[in-house]
Amino acid sequence: MSSNKNALIRYKTLDKCLKNKYRKYTLEDLIDECSEALFEFEGKESFVSKRTVQLDLQNMRSEKFGYEAPIEVYERKYYRYSDPEYSIHNISVNESDLKAMNNAVQILKQFKDFSMFKEMNGVIQKLEDSIHSTNQKSIIHLDKNEQLKGLEHIDALYDAILHKKVLNITYKSFKARQSDSYIVHPQLLKEFNNRWFLICSNKQYVYNLALDRMENIQTEEKIDYIDMNLDGDEYFKDIVGVSVSPTMAPRNVVFFVDSSNAPYVKTKPFHASQEIVSESNEGTIFKICVQLNYELERLLLGFGECLVVHKPRKLRLRLQEKFKAAGKNYENLVIDDED
Repeated sequence: MSSNKNALIRYKTLDKCLKNKYRKYTLEDLIDECSEALFEFEGKESFVSKRTVQLDLQNMRSEKFGYEAPIEVYERKYYRYSDPEYSIHNISVNESDLKAMNNAVQILKQFKDFSMFKEMNGVIQKLEDSIHSTNQKSIIHLDKNEQLKGLEHIDALYDAILHKKVLNITYKSFKARQSDSYIVHPQLLKEFNNRWFLICSNKQYVYNLALDRMENIQTEEKIDYIDMNLDGDEYFKDIVGVSVSPTMAPRNVVFFVDSSNAPYVKTKPFHASQEIVSESNEGTIFKICVQLNYELERLLLGFGECLVVHKPRKLRLRLQEKFKAAGKNYENLVIDDED
């Protein structure tokens, strides 16, 4: 059992003893009570030292955990609360605490219909009731889409990653004519641009599967799970989005953004590696170091005529062809404009 949980059990036990009006507790009695409480919880012999209980009492008296418990020693040997109504479970909440809790509640409320947070409904309601904020509108609004297809799979995938389970996923990509089954070792869940992806492996390769293309998920109990020990920050450090190539080296991408849009790119960088190469009245030239992938192209294309890729040449020519094709779409468009 963790040391934090040990401490919580001791504080709870000491609180029960110190508010008991019908018994006198010496330091030795408190040590015995704490040892007994830990024994009952763990099911094995557990001895609490005199030093530990003395530090616990000191911490309860201090502001360290917000208790400031009125612990006194009377008759030079017995411990009790000087205020018979005091308990560490009756901590008062000041106005600043209420405001902080209220802000947290308003944010949590936005997740309460989201699959992973359904169990939070009761907790959120209790917080709202306790801080009298049920009628306050949310000031912070997070971008989310509870109707997004595939969200119903998050709980099962999260559980599989947590408990290291191998999965058999029936999956149909947008390009496929029929569904395929994949035996995968789930590693991470990733959200990008309001869509969710499972980062998984099949012993040799790590790749992503979009949750909205999953049709069925089954657990493979007879296959041993392989943990890739993926660190999300490290795994995604060289890309924009979710598509990571195991063989592609990151490239320097140099692009120009006109003066009207450069401030947006400065304040919301495309990537952590972004830096300014040069600035002029016409605009700013930026540089990022990333792998070239589909999500990067979509990001760059989104700025339309306001952004021009300089390097690498392959990416510049690819975007140039896409803009030409887009222009032809409009040139060849036949539509009734009477509406």
